[in-house]
Amino acid sequence: MNAANRGVVYKGPGEVAVESIAYPELALGNRKCEHGVILKVVTTNICGSDQHMVRGRTTASPGLVLGHEITGLVIEAGRDVEFIKPGDLVSVPFNIACGRCRNCKSGQTGICLNVNPARPGAAYGYVDMGGWVGGQTEYVMVPYADFNLLKFPDADQAMEKIKDLTLLSDIFPTGFHGCVTAGVGSTVYIAGADSVGLAAAVSAQLLGAACVIVGDMIEERLAQARSFGCETIDLTQDGDMADKIEVILGEREVDAFVDCVGFEAHACGCNHGKEAPATVLNSAMSLTRAGGQIGIPGLYVTEDPGAEDDAAKQGALSMRFGLGWAKSHSFHTGQCPVMKYHRPLMQAILFGKVNIADAVNVQMINLDQAPQGYADFDGGAAKKFVIDPHGSVA
Repeated sequence: MNAANRGVVYKGPGEVAVESIAYPELALGNRKCEHGVILKVVTTNICGSDQHMVRGRTTASPGLVLGHEITGLVIEAGRDVEFIKPGDLVSVPFNIACGRCRNCKSGQTGICLNVNPARPGAAYGYVDMGGWVGGQTEYVMVPYADFNLLKFPDADQAMEKIKDLTLLSDIFPTGFHGCVTAGVGSTVYIAGADSVGLAAAVSAQLLGAACVIVGDMIEERLAQARSFGCETIDLTQDGDMADKIEVILGEREVDAFVDCVGFEAHACGCNHGKEAPATVLNSAMSLTRAGGQIGIPGLYVTEDPGAEDDAAKQGALSMRFGLGWAKSHSFHTGQCPVMKYHRPLMQAILFGKVNIADAVNVQMINLDQAPQGYADFDGGAAKKFVIDPHGSVA
């Protein structure tokens, strides 16, 4: 099949554009990819991780086709695909995983050993993650389809809840993973109220937390967190964080801490306009009880060309690690292995146990509106922008 295709392309710091791109082929370089499928993209989301690249805070090169959060309809399948068929509506984990290496076999699909020659782990449309074409497109190729894809049991039912189900490719499992690895107990602090932070807050509630506290510097995002029952802290205000936690809990520490901010963190209070990339990690150690766990789904990079100091440019942060050691904290880092969670979270959506689209405030846009979606997201909008490339979502 030979058809037109368009996608969101990174042009350089601060700029993306919708351009004509090659229609995908079932191929890996010069060889046929018989284990892959071609999808007609139904929904594809703008992620905070995409923004790091668009801001020029990574080594991403212009010309990269963006997008790693993909839901689509199978329109072509390779010869070796046995269990996924044309016509299936599927969710695509952002992790590309072979299903054959020792890490995949142990469920660590975020660090597959065979899909990226540079390092363990790969993703669609992301810097240093294997060179795979992204999915903020009309059509995309997905390899190892039988292993990677989550088929929705009823396509019509899935389309009715597509605004929720589109979040299974990344942010819902990532937020959930942050809470699971933090050992969410009765009280939890979520650092950051972008879409992943809000997804983590919902996940903490789903896991039974009695009190979920969300901290952010943008009032619109804090209001969104309060809309589904979270306590909030405005990090632009001066004052000791432990004092603020105590006002809410009557205690100065939480049972669990989830960092959904990552390496572009800023200082709090009167210094909130100044970057301080280790501030969330240091707060985590200060505010988490002795013996507690700290989940870190927020992105940290090995190279940050936009950092303000030379150490941070190499991913070296000034952490008070001795405090975490003294308090016997456990730290859990790295990409979420989406396949570990996406099926049970799908069931939670389909059976009405969670309204994740409402929590993260999904806003549908078309492909041509993607550049404005990026600009609005970067401006702090309390919305999760979901691109509908073909106008198929009512």
